Amino acid sequence: MLNVQIKMKRTHVQSFFFALLLLSSTLAFAQNKVTGTVSDKSGEPLIGVNVLEKGTTNGCITDVDGKYSLTVEKGKTLVFSFIGYQKQEVKVTQSVVNVTMSEDSELLDEVVVIGYGSVSRKDVTSSISTVKAKDLNVGAYTEPGQLLQGKVPGLVIVQNSDPNGGVNSITLRGASTLNGSTSPLYVVDGIPGVNLNLISPSDIESIDVLRDASATAIYGSKAANGVIMVTTKRGQDGPARVTYSGYAAWDVIHNDHEMMSADELRAYAKANGLTIPNDLGANTDWADEVQRTGFTHNHNLSITGGNKSTTYNASVNYIAQDGIIKGVGNNLFTVRTYAETKTLKDRLTLGVGLNGNVRNEWGVLRNGEGASVYNAMYYYSPLVPVRNEDGTWYNDQGISQFYNPLALIYEDQSRATYKRLQATGKASLKIMEGLSLNANFSYENQNYSYKSYSSHQSQTNQREGEASRKTTEDIKKLMEIYGNYDKTFNDVHKLSLMAGYSWEEQNNGDGFAAKGYNFYDDSLGWNNIGMANSWDADPVWTSDSSGWNGLSTIRMISFYGRANYSFNSKYVVQAAVRRDGSSTFGSNNRWATFPSASVAWRLSEEDFIKNLGIFDDLKLHAGWGQSGNAMGFDIYSSRFYYQAGSRFTYTDPDTGKETSYKNLNAARNVNPDLKWETTTMLNIGIDFGFFGGRLNGTIEYYNKTTKDMIWTYPVSTSYYPVGWMVANVGKMNNRGVELSLNATPVQNRNFTWSTSLNLSHNRNEIVSLSNDKYNAGVLNRYNPALPGASTATIQRIIEGEPIGTFYMWEWAGYDDKGVSQFYVHDAETGERTGETTNTPEEKDRTIVGNAQPWLTMGWSNNFSYRNWDLNLFFTGVFGQKIFNEPRAYFSNIANVSEGKNVMKSIATEQKATDNLSSLPSDRYLEDGSYFRLSTLTLGYTFRNFNGWLRDLRVYATCNNVFTLTGYKGRDPEINLGGETPGCDTRSDHYPRTRQFLVGATINF
Repeated sequence: MLNVQIKMKRTHVQSFFFALLLLSSTLAFAQNKVTGTVSDKSGEPLIGVNVLEKGTTNGCITDVDGKYSLTVEKGKTLVFSFIGYQKQEVKVTQSVVNVTMSEDSELLDEVVVIGYGSVSRKDVTSSISTVKAKDLNVGAYTEPGQLLQGKVPGLVIVQNSDPNGGVNSITLRGASTLNGSTSPLYVVDGIPGVNLNLISPSDIESIDVLRDASATAIYGSKAANGVIMVTTKRGQDGPARVTYSGYAAWDVIHNDHEMMSADELRAYAKANGLTIPNDLGANTDWADEVQRTGFTHNHNLSITGGNKSTTYNASVNYIAQDGIIKGVGNNLFTVRTYAETKTLKDRLTLGVGLNGNVRNEWGVLRNGEGASVYNAMYYYSPLVPVRNEDGTWYNDQGISQFYNPLALIYEDQSRATYKRLQATGKASLKIMEGLSLNANFSYENQNYSYKSYSSHQSQTNQREGEASRKTTEDIKKLMEIYGNYDKTFNDVHKLSLMAGYSWEEQNNGDGFAAKGYNFYDDSLGWNNIGMANSWDADPVWTSDSSGWNGLSTIRMISFYGRANYSFNSKYVVQAAVRRDGSSTFGSNNRWATFPSASVAWRLSEEDFIKNLGIFDDLKLHAGWGQSGNAMGFDIYSSRFYYQAGSRFTYTDPDTGKETSYKNLNAARNVNPDLKWETTTMLNIGIDFGFFGGRLNGTIEYYNKTTKDMIWTYPVSTSYYPVGWMVANVGKMNNRGVELSLNATPVQNRNFTWSTSLNLSHNRNEIVSLSNDKYNAGVLNRYNPALPGASTATIQRIIEGEPIGTFYMWEWAGYDDKGVSQFYVHDAETGERTGETTNTPEEKDRTIVGNAQPWLTMGWSNNFSYRNWDLNLFFTGVFGQKIFNEPRAYFSNIANVSEGKNVMKSIATEQKATDNLSSLPSDRYLEDGSYFRLSTLTLGYTFRNFNGWLRDLRVYATCNNVFTLTGYKGRDPEINLGGETPGCDTRSDHYPRTRQFLVGATINF
């Protein structure tokens, strides 16, 4: 019995240990340790590959030998990911899992939008930059130009904080014309010349910038300033998706002028024996009275969906902006729809779009001669009150350029309304495999209405109330038909052909304007101009300062074609030509031809490069092309016409009746030879990639020459009716180097840091301005109208020098009386004589610098940690000069005796005896270099709601975070376009702000 018990006991123990062994074996099986090596196709180990158990956070990265070790249950899936390589998923069936990763050609196969078609990135032979929606700038922006600042090498965009301004200037690879029109041609979803105000930034999918002439020549006469291709969001196959995005933003002034307070002004005047004519004992901070915290809110709602045959996309956007200056702001309501369907067994694709918006803008006076709120809030004396005792605005009668800034805001008001509508149609017929016929149609209508009213209390208008109204209508019609043939032979020979025809008509400026004055009271404002009691002899405006001359019609016909050949994406050749005919130019030169050609050689496909084991991608490309500039010129540029002049009275000799008639004066000479400005560009570039795509970039050199520049030249009235002629004469050159780099320095399962840097250097030069027939003479530019030098200009356009060359007096410090003196220059040689003077002359002006930057940059850094994302975006401009006009004007000691305010700095930086301190000289020419943290954005995305809400992203952004600069003005980001870049003006320069923004994007 005892033996049986012992045997049973032993059996139980054995059973227990067997069960324990079985359990441990099961656990060991469940917690399988997986090891392995990850390598590329050549067998080289890959370092830093992400190895992650699918659907979990369980993961690791490969070591220096490409090895990894991870505990994972059998039957689970491992995900291997590495930048530059295709993601792989491997099911765990054993303890050793080795993986060979294939290169990811997604970047090279990325589709790039070009004129009348698209091409894969690896077959691009031109200089084209692509910016995706996620990489666009974040802010309260309404213009695509604002979204692109600092994102594209060679594209210099100068912003301002004016809600009605947006972008000061856009220049691509330097200015290509002297007429001030430096904006590129915008092409939206294949339709050229679309008004970008019709597009909400939230509707943009991507932007492609065509930077060299071999790419832009396909758009011929409008492409000299570059081409920006905007692709908007389209419908997708599947259930309807609804997205809401919105934000609220607050603006505060970033860096203001430091003007004297009332106590400081009194103390300064007393210490220096100066008499103040208007000290009423007040202590008014006029900048504080005029400024406020700006506020913007934006809301965008979009819906997209469809099925295999029909897709649709629609969006509604509303934005309202109140600027930091009282009385400045706008609101904009935009609707955008597009639907596309396939029929005839998917051979015919039809698309139709309808876009429209209404924009209201209100602003304040920004005129010269002191009648500008932006000027008056600094010069107006802090010693006077805002209002008189009877409640009227205080006014210093008899003092020139002296207006109460609040009176300017509330008594001189204006409003502008833009109503825009665009209808588009698209059709694409697949005739046979690889051959399609396409058509684009567009009708665009814009109505512009402007109204202003100066009340009885206006300090700038003494006509007892004056109302003015103006309205114009612009209509643009476009039709394009083109065919595409794309075929690949034997898997290596790829051929693409395109040929097309375009017809375009623009009817601009069809409108009416009038003004009246002497109203009974201000109750009607601009709303019933017919109630005016007085009218000018000609109350109807036929032209104004903006150049409006009534209706003008422009027609253009174009023929164009392009051929691309690619051998295995190793050798690529492209050629294009466009012939344009336009009614704008002279009867002898209405047609022009714009050819281009480019080649590319993917060296990384050659064995002698592959064997180096260094490059993942290496491509050499070169291109040459011509494009034109027809922007900035109207139909009357080459035509003779009459304009209304003064009136005369005719007395009928029979009846004695007197009748008033207008004189008709010759307005412009005929020039039948006037033609397009033509820009020729040579572009050479190298694309490269290393470390499995973790580092890639492009280096490019370009040489761009514009000839036949259009300018107005003096001519003899002995031969011509008018003393000036519009003609093609001048030549300008731009050459430069651009570098763009993209890298991912850190990537693991939770954290990624990606960065992109672009650097650009451009050298601009006016090659010639005159010829044997036309002599431009001396081209002085920009008069800041400073006290004591009301006719002195500060820039000159000079052959051999860049646009924006400062041509001024040279400050030589103080004489023994404490008065500014200036260097004397020899009239013949232009050199200094060694003498100084207090009365500088025209001959004493000389070149003292230029406004063209030596280097521009943009640097973006994106950090992601799980659901968090952080972006730091820096911009920089280096080597340019800025004329600090506000400092020159507000440092004028005479302002104190005239009852105006001055800067605090004059108490320590200049002598009170200096009555010549405001003369324009290099004393106020400063280095405008700066480095700025332009945008800082922190976001968090909530995911996996497992319901009707897909994801939610919330974010906070700060724009204009900090600026490193030696410039003494408010902001060194100054206009770099047009004829007079680099001038920090005082009458129309909206203060730069710092913006704080919070927003959310919800995908339902």
